[in-house]
Amino acid sequence: MATLKGLTSVLWLIANTLFWSVPLYLLTLLKLVMPTRRLRLRVLAGLNAIALAWIATNNWWIRHWVKPNITAHLPEGLSPSQWWLVIANHRSWTDIFVMQYVLYGRTSMPKFFLKRELIFIPIIGLAWWALEFPFMRRYARSELTQRPKLAERDRRATQRMCERAREMPMTIYNFVEGTRFTPAKRDRQASPFRHLLRPKAGGTAQVIRLMGDRLSGILDVTLHYRHATPNFWHFLCGRETPIHMEARRLNVPAWMGNGDYHLDPHYKERFHSWLNALWEEKDHALASFPSSSLS
Repeated sequence: MATLKGLTSVLWLIANTLFWSVPLYLLTLLKLVMPTRRLRLRVLAGLNAIALAWIATNNWWIRHWVKPNITAHLPEGLSPSQWWLVIANHRSWTDIFVMQYVLYGRTSMPKFFLKRELIFIPIIGLAWWALEFPFMRRYARSELTQRPKLAERDRRATQRMCERAREMPMTIYNFVEGTRFTPAKRDRQASPFRHLLRPKAGGTAQVIRLMGDRLSGILDVTLHYRHATPNFWHFLCGRETPIHMEARRLNVPAWMGNGDYHLDPHYKERFHSWLNALWEEKDHALASFPSSSLS
């Protein structure tokens, strides 16, 4: 029965995506021929509305078919007419659906930092491009050491996204660990945390520098799964163990608007200390929840 439920969920997800892709592609073609950015923004507002409709119909399916056991604690004062930066730990593909399920209608249009390879996923890769999601390249440390200018590509992508984000309310999601947590990854990078990987500060610092005066705040999201190894297929089958999402609102510290992460080593060190302190608190919070043991 669980497998049948999972297969039905997959079919629903595909059908919902195909349904909304038709008007999205039509508006994308219209956006391509718009002669000015002002007109393209009007079309982009329509594209955002389609994306939000896709999320809303997914939420209906999740609520009535998947029926996950999700609890969430959210701060007061959230609004879809404001700008937000969400920083979160990353455990599974399920994370995105859980956050969209909980935050839909409470925050503005969500946009994620995506690995560049994802642009080639059929249908949704083009949708992400049309919606102006930032696509980031992932380089090995050895590559960056030999060719430091490669890092500028990601910085330019982030800058373009932030400049456009100022034009209409947006919620920027950033999984600052850069990849999904596993005990093996934690051990390979010698992470000082038990339940988390080392956070990467560069993207977050750039968003705050470029968007700080627009942001209503930072939402520090902690996602906890009762099962030690959450699985998206289990979620689709309605078999995922209880999920808890804790979000707290942080004000953007005043000092963050007065430095450049990539040019000022003292600012960079201070930013790392700030983010590592958040991650230490998050690690303690995750340890306080009941769960299966990690290896």
